[in-house]
Amino acid sequence: MPQYARPPVAAARVTRRQAAIIGGLVLAVLLPTFVSLGMWQWRKAETKTALQMELDARSHDTAILMPTAPVDGETLRYRRVILRGTFDASRQIMLDNQLHDERAGYHVITPLQIAGSSMHVLVNRGWLPAPADHAIQPAAEVPAGEVELSGIAVMPPQRFFNLAPQPTSGWAPVWQNLDLERFRQSAPYPLQPVIVQLDAESPHGYLRQWPRPDERAERHRSYALQWFGFAASSLGIWGYFLVRRP
Repeated sequence: MPQYARPPVAAARVTRRQAAIIGGLVLAVLLPTFVSLGMWQWRKAETKTALQMELDARSHDTAILMPTAPVDGETLRYRRVILRGTFDASRQIMLDNQLHDERAGYHVITPLQIAGSSMHVLVNRGWLPAPADHAIQPAAEVPAGEVELSGIAVMPPQRFFNLAPQPTSGWAPVWQNLDLERFRQSAPYPLQPVIVQLDAESPHGYLRQWPRPDERAERHRSYALQWFGFAASSLGIWGYFLVRRP
């Protein structure tokens, strides 16, 4: 029977040491990455949960009249407000790419002039389905005369992504995102720094099923646990190959 020489023990130890070093370097990159991604997802879940708790608490306070003087938006966030005034149909916009039950549509955003002042506030009057021919906009009638409405004041989004360049001047009836600064620059009147989501019981609105601030919070926690699991698995695999016998 032929005899094969065994590899020198020293060479095997060097190879094992090299593998441990390479594995340690890879782990030094992967472990903080997995942990930081897990913490990012966990913080998103905690932030959404905190916003939902704030909404639940503040929206049950006594409703207040929308101020006629400029205010800090944070003081109104998630407060129930009463609006009295007239809509400005000339500055109504359709917010595109809004989904409901997996169907595309628009949110109807109409500025309302607060009675007794020049101050305006944007009112989200709800969702309308998009026609089969997306080049045609759905009809969204604007009531004439003074109205009284109620709703929840929310802060406008600060981050958004436009699928195409947006005009920097003039007026467009369809917008990709609700950019409050762009609206301010286009409208000839002062504007409060909040958006009012119209109550389902208020008139002059469309479909109103507003998303909860904590929507998808549990999914973010699930993602966080997955990233933490990847971190623990990576550490366990490296430790196993480090201590196992060659």
